[in-house]
Amino acid sequence: MGNPGAFKRSLLFSALSYLGFETYQVISQAAVVHATAKVFRVEEILEQADYLYESGETEKLYQLLSQYKESEDAELLWRLARASRDIAQLSGTSEEEKKLLVYEALEYAKRALEKNESSFAAHKWYAICISDVGDYEGIRAKIANAYKIKEHFEKAIELNPKDATAIHLMGIWCYTFAEMPWYQRRIAEMLFATPPSSTYEEALGYFHRAEQVDPNFYSKNLLLLGKTYLKLHNKKLAAFWLSKAKDYAAHTEEDKQIQTEAAQLLTGFSDKN
Repeated sequence: MGNPGAFKRSLLFSALSYLGFETYQVISQAAVVHATAKVFRVEEILEQADYLYESGETEKLYQLLSQYKESEDAELLWRLARASRDIAQLSGTSEEEKKLLVYEALEYAKRALEKNESSFAAHKWYAICISDVGDYEGIRAKIANAYKIKEHFEKAIELNPKDATAIHLMGIWCYTFAEMPWYQRRIAEMLFATPPSSTYEEALGYFHRAEQVDPNFYSKNLLLLGKTYLKLHNKKLAAFWLSKAKDYAAHTEEDKQIQTEAAQLLTGFSDKN
C-alpha cells in the first residue's frame, strides 16, 4: 500500500477534483440554459411588440417595450425608439412631453446602433430620430445633420435593399433639399464648403424604387410621386399618382390626411385646365 497517509490525501484530492469538475459542469450547463432562456424571452417580447405594432396599439407597445429600456438588445432598442417616436406623434401628446420623447427615441436608436452596426433598422431609426431632434435645434443643426442622416439611410438601404421605407425616406431627403428655400441654402453655404443638395429627379428615382420593392406599401409614397411629378411639370403622371393616393384605403390618421391633400392637389390643377 505504501504510505497510507499519502494514499488518503491522494484519494481526497481526486474526490475534490471530481467534485469541482462536476460543479463546473453544472454551472456551465446552468449558464447555457439561462442564456438560451434569455434568447427565447427576447424573441417572445419581439413577437409581442411586432403584433402590437401591426395592430396599431401604439400606447400598449410603448408600455411593453419601456419595461426593457435598459436592455442591451439592438432589436428591442430600435423598436423602443420607434415606439417612443410614435407616442410623440399622437395628437394627445403635449408639446413638452413630445420633446422629451423625441430625445428619448434618439437615445434608444443610438444605443441600438452601438450594439449592432449591422442592423439596417437601427441605422434607419437613428437617421429618423436625428431628423426629428433637428426640429428643436434650429435650421443650422438640421442642415448640419443632413449628411449624417443621408449616410445612415444609405447604409440601411445597403444592408437591406428590400426595405421600401428606407428607400422612401432617402427620397424624402432628396425632395427636401431639392425644394430648399433660398435663405436655407445661404445657411447651408455658410456651414459647408459643399452644402447638401439634390434634385427632384433623384427624389423621383427613390420613390419609384420604393414602389417597385413593395407596391402600394405607403400612401405618402404615392402622394410624393404625384407631388414630384408636379414639380417636374408632368401633370399626366402627377394625376395618376395623386389619384392612387386619394383612393388608397385609409388605415391611419395620416392616410386620411394624405387622401385629403391628394384630392386638393387634383382639384387645384384640374381647375386650371
